[in-house]
Amino acid sequence: MWKEKINPTIVTFGEIMLRLMPYNFERFTQAHSFHVTYGGGEANVATSLANYGDDSWFVTVLPNNSLGQAAFNQLRGYGVHTDYIVRKGDRLGIYFIEQGASIRPSRVIYDRSHSSIAVASPDTFSWPEIFKEKSWFHVTGITPALSSSCAQMTLDAAETAKKMGLIVSCDLNYREKLWSREEAQKIMTKLVQNVDIIIANEADCSDIFGIETETTHVESGHLDINHYKSIASHMMDLANAKFVAITLRESLSASDNNWSAMMYDGTDFYVSRKYKIHLVDRVGAGDSFGAGLIHALIHSKNIKDALEFAVAASALKQTIVGDMNLVYENEVMEIVKGNLSGRVQR
Repeated sequence: MWKEKINPTIVTFGEIMLRLMPYNFERFTQAHSFHVTYGGGEANVATSLANYGDDSWFVTVLPNNSLGQAAFNQLRGYGVHTDYIVRKGDRLGIYFIEQGASIRPSRVIYDRSHSSIAVASPDTFSWPEIFKEKSWFHVTGITPALSSSCAQMTLDAAETAKKMGLIVSCDLNYREKLWSREEAQKIMTKLVQNVDIIIANEADCSDIFGIETETTHVESGHLDINHYKSIASHMMDLANAKFVAITLRESLSASDNNWSAMMYDGTDFYVSRKYKIHLVDRVGAGDSFGAGLIHALIHSKNIKDALEFAVAASALKQTIVGDMNLVYENEVMEIVKGNLSGRVQR
């Protein structure tokens, strides 16, 4: 698949936030206390990769206060390299999540305006130095949505990584609460010109690039697999990418989903096994899929096996509270092998 062996040295760039969630599926208006964790798209990917034994670096800006230090400590605790994290600015971004159940959806409120990374200048990082002797760069569509300076930093990073010969992956991750479709299309059209692997879901493709899924209704649980072949082909044409991966969530309720994915390499189209999941926490599912795919592709698995690893990893993540997928490679492989009983391991 790759012409030469790839070293597992991956850089991710984005924002890590303080996450606050009411206990026991309470609504915000009921809550008197919150469960505290930390997370964010690219930080979640870096953490998963570190848990798999890969060398991963997370690049960001954190405030030089106790909250910034707590986020920093969490990354270090999971083995993520923090050499390029800059400490300045006044605040750590925050997001609140009200966890849904049954027919009640989950809801997210952001409090991340003017966070340390959002107000950082485009010259904050020396990308040639950061990418020296690295093999892979991963980013999402969330980071350029944070501010105009973040958009420029993301574009600069992707262009530099591409010129230096790194493989570049991007999870489109459109967030309507952060920017408009018009803004997203303008920036992401430029960004994907430097991307080798695009990761998306059906909504991302529609919201950013206007690629519609005519016969798919995710709310009803109906997915037309054949139509996704057209979507992947359109995405590959837009980006000149080598691979397009699309995650497929069938929302039966806020508590139960079907989860699978597909991948297109320009010639062949691969569809994964489908998992029926009783959700514990769906946040970070796409990030855990991306990390699983990166890890599997780096370690020379064929495309079908890489896809199955990524889907199994992300299915497993949705049974874990918090943004981050705190599992190891052997645990993912048990799921790939079909060990889905959930029996106690003694």
